[in-house]
Amino acid sequence: QVQLVESGGGLVQSGGSLRLSCAASGSISSIYIMGWYRQAPGKQRALVATLTSGGNTRYADSVKGRFTISRDNAKNTIDLQMNRLKPEDTAVYYCNVKHALRVDLNYWGQGTQVTVSS
Repeated sequence: QVQLVESGGGLVQSGGSLRLSCAASGSISSIYIMGWYRQAPGKQRALVATLTSGGNTRYADSVKGRFTISRDNAKNTIDLQMNRLKPEDTAVYYCNVKHALRVDLNYWGQGTQVTVSS
């Protein structure tokens, strides 16, 4: 069982930066994929970035070059550095950890609100 708690959301002006952190309790083995997703009002939840244990990353086109996903093994956190934020980045951001092979092992955090003002 994995529990995830996000932090770091808030209100920021366009062009600013925020760093989201997801604290994971429980062991995340090497066969898990870690990621961040977001859901804007009236829209479906969408992928922002993922990171495998092998260090492979994947980003949504809309955030490439601005966002960076990383893992701090010592703190057992999954972080998302967000730079040059835009109003369209406004959403609830969710941390996700899922098993690469077992669809039943898929964990979500409670979400953290990010609001970017123009």
